[in-house]
Parts: sequence; structure tokens; C-alpha cells
Amino acid sequence: MENPQPFAALKFREFRSYISIRFCFTFAYQMQAVVLGFHIYQLTKDPLALAFIGLSEAIPAIGIALYGGYVADKSEKRGLLLKIFSGVFLCTLVLAFFTRDNILDHFEKNTVLGVLYGMIFCIGLARGFFSPATFSLMGQILPKRLYPNGATWSSSSWQLASITGPLTGGLLYAAFGISTVYFVIVSFVFLALVSIFFLRRHEPLFIPGEKILDSLKSGIQFVFKSKMMLGAMSLDLFSVFFGGAIALLPIFAHDILNVGAEGLGMMRAAISIGAISTMLIMTRFPPMHRPWRNLLIAVTGFALSIICYGLSKNFYLTLFFLFCEGAFDSVSVIIRSTIMQLLTPDEMRGRVSSVNSMFIGSSNEIGAFESGLTAKLMTTVPAVVFGGSMTLGIAFITYLKTKSLLPLTLNDIRPAEKHEVQI
Repeated sequence: MENPQPFAALKFREFRSYISIRFCFTFAYQMQAVVLGFHIYQLTKDPLALAFIGLSEAIPAIGIALYGGYVADKSEKRGLLLKIFSGVFLCTLVLAFFTRDNILDHFEKNTVLGVLYGMIFCIGLARGFFSPATFSLMGQILPKRLYPNGATWSSSSWQLASITGPLTGGLLYAAFGISTVYFVIVSFVFLALVSIFFLRRHEPLFIPGEKILDSLKSGIQFVFKSKMMLGAMSLDLFSVFFGGAIALLPIFAHDILNVGAEGLGMMRAAISIGAISTMLIMTRFPPMHRPWRNLLIAVTGFALSIICYGLSKNFYLTLFFLFCEGAFDSVSVIIRSTIMQLLTPDEMRGRVSSVNSMFIGSSNEIGAFESGLTAKLMTTVPAVVFGGSMTLGIAFITYLKTKSLLPLTLNDIRPAEKHEVQI
């Protein structure tokens, strides 16, 4: 498979609209992740409270994921996205109201926390539909030969928003308070909602002719028949589960490095700067010559970066290790996204993506819970080192069990036809 020109996918108008939606939403979401985590930690001073942020979003996202994939396959994509983003917009408005600077003058702290976790739960519910819907949409607006290039630009837009979002959120929070931050967050969620109107209608390619449970079962069986797809999902699930130390950044910023909200924004941004820098390089030099080998190398580097970040006591050295973490993770994202796009038939994209969401989409939140819990039991630094060491072990075990995939090139990964996977 020949490498396309670096800007090939961006020549498609709908793909540019898709990128705009992804950027605006991710910018708002990443701002919210920084300021909401910092705000809740200031209210509670409890690492376990950070753990429950991830858990509150992961439970509904996992619980609804399979049904969300079924709905995405049988629904018109633009209309479905409009419904999803309308719900997210309303949840964001509620969060903006209950994070006002004087909110504790009107409500008890436990009531405020309950509402915050409740809205996070609702956003997680929306995410269970959002991930398969967007995965299905991208498969319909680009030709298969541009999937690697499209995956790179899609991930790059996410990472660019992840750079500017946390940094902007941290700086605005420190300078003007959380109310100003949420005004910006609400504005960008609204822009994402408006951008959906620039998409064409995309009718479903899958018309249910079987019971819903049988349809969901076929999506699960498809994933488990592909050794490469299942291996990529499993590797990411367990590595991110044990390597979810990013959730503990508020503790490092507040208690260990003493850099405050501005430093927290810089730390979150360092991860994304490493990721997007690497992704821009990969638009010219994609890491798909030996995808499985490169995936294992990337996860190993990711694990070592986590360990070093946990042990660092210098703010600038910590920024460097977080940069490396983002760089290695971006390689993993591109390889995994390309593999999924190539191996998934069009009529099953929603259901396969929903299985992927159960493996990967919520692994960050579950990993955040694991990190918060281990930080509570072991203290923060040992928890981060433990997570990085476990991720390193997972990469080594995966290497031992998947040696047959190491020599494969991109040309060896054939686009799936119906329910058959060729590797």
C-alpha cells in the first residue's frame, strides 16, 4: 500500500468538518478534565475523589457501548451526532453552574460533588454512542487508501486540542477562576454542535435483519476472530489500565512539585505536545512498515516514560518525561487506529468500534480509578512507578505471545470483506 500525500485526507470537505468537530469538542473536554479534576481535588483533598471521576465516566461508557455500536450502525450519522452533542451541551451547562466560585454559599459540598459526578456520568453515557458514531462516519467520508492518513490527521487534531485545551484551562483558571474557564468550555462545545450541520446525511449501511442480541454477538465474534485486532485492543487496555498515572497529575502539581494550576496545564500540555509533534512527523513517515513490532516498541517506551515521570522531582524533567510519554503513545494510537479501519467491514463499524470502546475507550477512566486507588493505598510516587512497571510487563508478555505478527507489513493487513479477516 503506497503512502499518500501528507495532506491527502484534508482535501475532502467533509473530513475537514469532521476534524473541526473533533477539535472543538476535544479542546473543551480537555479544558474540563484539567479544571474539574483540580477543582474536585481542592474541594476534597482526597486522591480517591480523582479516582471516582474516571469511574463515573467509565461505568456508563462501558455499560452502553455495545448498544451504542448497534445504534451507530443502524442510524443516520449526522442526526445521531446532533442528539449526542445536544446532551453533552446540556451537561456542560449544568457543570458550569455548579462549579461557580460561590456555589458553596448556596449548596452543601456533598450536593455539589454529587451533581458534578452525575454530569460526568451522563457525559460518559453520551460517549458510549459518540465513539462508534464517529468511527463509522470516518469510514464513510474517506476512501480506504486514505485511512492511515486520515487516522493520523484525526489523531493530530485531537492532540492539538489536547495541547491548547489543558494549557488554556490552567492559565484561565489561575488568572480568572473556574467560571471564566467554563464560559470558554461551553462556547467550544456549542461550536462542535454547530459544526455537525456541515456534514451530509449518511444513511446506515447496516439494516438489522436479526435480533439485537444476535447482532451484538456478531460484532463481538468478529473482533475475537482477528488475532491482530484483539491483540491491539488487549495490549492497550492493560497498558493504559496500569499506566493511567495522568489522573494523578493534580497531586503532583499541587503537593509534590508545587506548581499550581498553571503547572498542571503545562504538564498536561507536555504530553500532547509530544504526541502531536510525533504525529506530524508520521504524516510524512508513517510507522506502518512493521506495525506490530513498532506498536510493542511504542508501548515499552510509554511504560518507561511513566516510571521516570513518577520518580522525577524536577518540574522541567517531569515535563520532558511527559513529552516522551505522549510521543510514544501517539505511535500506538496511529498504528491501532489504522489496523481497526483496515480490518473492519463497513456494515460492522459501529459494533466493532463499540467493542473497541469497551477495551480502549474506557481504559483511561478505569486506569484513572486504578491510579487513584493505588495512590490512596501506596502513596502517589510508588503508585506511578507500580503502574509503569506493570505496563512494561504487559508489553513483554504480549511480545512473547505474538511473535508471529512481528514480520507483518502494512501490505499484509488486508481490508476485511464481510465477516472474514485476512492477515
